[in-house]
Amino acid sequence: MKNKLFYADYHIPIYLIMKINSIKQPLVILKDINVKLSQNILQDINLTLYPNSIITIVGPNGGGKSTLLKVLLKLLTPTSGEVIHSKNLRIGYVPQKIHIDHSLPINVRKFLSLKKGIKKTDIEEALALLGIAHLSDSNMQKLSGGEMQRVLLARAILNKPNLLVLDEPTQGVDIIGQAELYQLIHQTQQKLQCAILMVSHDLNIVMADTHEVLCINQHICCAGTPEIVSNNPKFIQLFGNQFSKNIAVYTHHHDHKHNIHGDVCCRSEQHFDNCTHKEQ
Repeated sequence: MKNKLFYADYHIPIYLIMKINSIKQPLVILKDINVKLSQNILQDINLTLYPNSIITIVGPNGGGKSTLLKVLLKLLTPTSGEVIHSKNLRIGYVPQKIHIDHSLPINVRKFLSLKKGIKKTDIEEALALLGIAHLSDSNMQKLSGGEMQRVLLARAILNKPNLLVLDEPTQGVDIIGQAELYQLIHQTQQKLQCAILMVSHDLNIVMADTHEVLCINQHICCAGTPEIVSNNPKFIQLFGNQFSKNIAVYTHHHDHKHNIHGDVCCRSEQHFDNCTHKEQ
């Protein structure tokens, strides 16, 4: 019997996923996106986000990951290319970090209430969903890194988004905390039935429920599905079953290399004149 390729951990043939996606209306389409400031930041980026999809973006620092999010959120106009949002798009955004003046006394409940058009019941539902109702009266400045990320996630889902955008949500959180946060994100995605676009600061560790990983360093270097580690008995013995269910490993498959400026300096066996990897 001919082997079938399957999509992530859902045991659905890839051809079937492609067929399903073909009849869905995309939430966001990025067409031929280029961003150039003093130098090239993004080149020829094409990306389509479908409902309920989970996409993780990885890449080196300075590779353009956060810039890509700004373009997608229409906070930055690309030098060329097109950003298309569906008419019914509702975005929830979790920033990389937030700065709150330490002289400003504000608790979690008040912070969440600052979002326009939000009801008290919306706040209570979000706090309960993320398991942080006990933090409602806590001072924002005294939250731990993991608690702060949960509060920011709660704020992002107040408008019941159908696309949740997260910029390095596990930054500053240890590996066990990352697994717990990924579990919360997955539960939130299941509850809201939303798509997720997430930037990860880790090049190889991603959320296990990710459907596709994109590696970006100015352009899309490679893309693929992560390897689920929950089937590895040694990993389970080391970290525990619950941890292994929420973490996956992504193996990169690049056909080129970059120099220290981020430019492609060789591709497969073809070396350019200025290639820093060329054998002497």
